[in-house]
Amino acid sequence: MLIFSVFKTLTDQQVTVELKNDLSITGVLKSVDQFLNIRLDSITVLDEARHPHMMAVKNCFIRGSVVRYVQLPAEHVDTQLLEDATRRGKMH
Repeated sequence: MLIFSVFKTLTDQQVTVELKNDLSITGVLKSVDQFLNIRLDSITVLDEARHPHMMAVKNCFIRGSVVRYVQLPAEHVDTQLLEDATRRGKMH
């Protein structure tokens, strides 16, 4: 549940989610669950010319199984939480 814990600390921060269909969406992270289902508000699409149907969408729910990458704001990532979880993982 390391990833889930990291994402919970990033609520209300701007993230970029790249989907398996090459759609990249930037928005404010509102919620995430243990399956990496993500809710974003105030979204923008990085390649608007390729995805013009997304121009009118202001918020979205992304199913975790379609997520390829999530770009996190480095300044808001809790590195201590990551280091502690990594140490716990090596002990087991």
